[in-house]
Amino acid sequence: MSKDKQIWFLERSPAATLLKPLKESYTLRAVRAAKGKGVSEQTDGLPVVLVADMERDDLEALREVVRSDSNARLIGLVGDDAAKHEERGEGAKDTGEGIFAYLPRKAPAALVERAIAAAFENIDLAARERAAREDLERARREMEELNQIGVALSSTRDINTLLKMILQKSREVTGADAGSLYLVEQLGENERRLRFKLTQNDTAQFPFTDFTMPITENSMAGYVALHGEVINLADAYAIPADRPYQFNPKLDQDSGYKTRSMLTLPMKNAKGEVLGVLQLINAKDDFRAKIGTPEAFEQAVEPFTGHDVRLALSLGSQAAVAYENSKLYEDIETLFEGFVKAAVTAIEQRDPTTSGHSFRVSSLTVGLAETVDRSRTGPYAEVQFTREQMKEVRYAALLHDFGKVGVREQVLVKARKLYPMQLDLVQQRFDYIRKELEARISRQKLQYLLEKSREEALAQVSLLDEEHKRQLAEIDDYMQFVLQVNEPTVMPEGKFEKLLDIASRKFADPRGIEHDFLNPDEVRLLSIPKGSLDEGERQEIESHVIHTFNFLTQIPWTKEIKNIPLIARAHHEKLNGRGYPYKLKESDIPLQSKMMTICDIFDALSASDRPYKRAVPVEKALDILRFSVKDSEIDPILFDLFLEAKIYALTVKR
Repeated sequence: MSKDKQIWFLERSPAATLLKPLKESYTLRAVRAAKGKGVSEQTDGLPVVLVADMERDDLEALREVVRSDSNARLIGLVGDDAAKHEERGEGAKDTGEGIFAYLPRKAPAALVERAIAAAFENIDLAARERAAREDLERARREMEELNQIGVALSSTRDINTLLKMILQKSREVTGADAGSLYLVEQLGENERRLRFKLTQNDTAQFPFTDFTMPITENSMAGYVALHGEVINLADAYAIPADRPYQFNPKLDQDSGYKTRSMLTLPMKNAKGEVLGVLQLINAKDDFRAKIGTPEAFEQAVEPFTGHDVRLALSLGSQAAVAYENSKLYEDIETLFEGFVKAAVTAIEQRDPTTSGHSFRVSSLTVGLAETVDRSRTGPYAEVQFTREQMKEVRYAALLHDFGKVGVREQVLVKARKLYPMQLDLVQQRFDYIRKELEARISRQKLQYLLEKSREEALAQVSLLDEEHKRQLAEIDDYMQFVLQVNEPTVMPEGKFEKLLDIASRKFADPRGIEHDFLNPDEVRLLSIPKGSLDEGERQEIESHVIHTFNFLTQIPWTKEIKNIPLIARAHHEKLNGRGYPYKLKESDIPLQSKMMTICDIFDALSASDRPYKRAVPVEKALDILRFSVKDSEIDPILFDLFLEAKIYALTVKR
């Protein structure tokens, strides 16, 4: 038995005689009672068995030791009656008063030795049980921590943020003072390189430069990336000579930092592929300890343990999966971004005159959303847009006109009130009217020349020439007026009486059948007071909002950006309920849509010429928007922010 195991008894106790035979196996100590206030000596964590006479010794003092120290057990000496119970095994239980077992005062040495041995075994068993509970609790805490880290890693989409978190958490669970992270990059089908992506150090700060290096066995990071094995060094300056890799002390020399223990391990995905390498430096028992002085360094720095390796590998696996998922998420976002841009470009190519409109509206709307987000006064002071909500605004603005794919192209690009073929037909008709007038005048001249004298005929011909000239000028004036009213206007215009007068004029075709200068359909279109579209065509154009909504609802948006269809479908709604297609009231229109409406109108007015109008100067476009505010069509607060922040300048060419 170990001499570290001590048996205590009070001075002048009968236990002294009983314990003498055990002095070769245990350390025997006579201790003093402190007038019932406890025992002065401390156990210092060593296993101690106290033996006391139940009738004579200071039991309270000894019980206090047992109560305060889990490595102490108390055995009580009793008289013959109690000894009989002991022999039957009835006295070997704790009475609830801190007594582990009972022995008769005249117990044989073998019985005493067994009782003492049982007490020490109980202490040892209890210590192992405590250690097991502590290990279990530590494992539980570590598992919980790893789970929390896993949740944090999996919920982080930004790759740079994720990589910083991976390195930080790896250092925390292993107590590493510093560390670096490398990523494996696939350059070609058979070529890979290692990128030094990130470094952290709690003691020394020095410039960091992102660079790449070949994946070879010469460096520890390269070796781990190549073989997927762990390198755990107690001293980086004492690498065995048979290892292919070496430690480069240049960083220590340049920074003044001192490297000792190093742990280099792979970040493997579920397929066992190495996606990156973690290199952890200078393990500390307390992660918060500072090692800026030589004394602190020597006291705090220790080797990485096997437990550290297991934790770091577990975290490294989680990190690899999280990184792979984030990279995949980023690739999907890039793919979707490309799809959105290609889709918008394809739609705008159907109407080249509006090319770039969706991209400009997106820039303006995002700019206004950022302004609202920064605003700390007014009704929108509490509005805060998350990163995902900003993305929602951007995509909704980019795709707000996608439904134009469902609108006939001739309506979409209609530049004037009459379609080109209709205008050609009118011009050909007027050309025929001119020719018919010329032919009629020529026939009349010939008749006069045949029927009248020379003097009379010449006089009549002169009059006919004057009449021909007058009627020809009238026809040209009619045609010029048709061309004039065929042009669309931004604001409503009327005064189409002359158009009705022209339409009432008649001409005869070669068969002698009379026709109107303008047919009813031409008159109807030329009488459009604003823009270039009649009511049916306008409804067809307005239907693009419904087409947009129906298209966007087919896309399985994530929950963070699921409102894109709702935002896009309301960009032509007005606060007064007179918008389209649903005539929503102000309370039913999303804030994001209200912002987009302002930006959409501004760009439609001020951008390059539309088919139905010429571009207006920025100030005039803003004036038109002011009229819209007065008519309760757009949000006045948002418009004020649009003006104050000069959002309109974001897309204006300088």
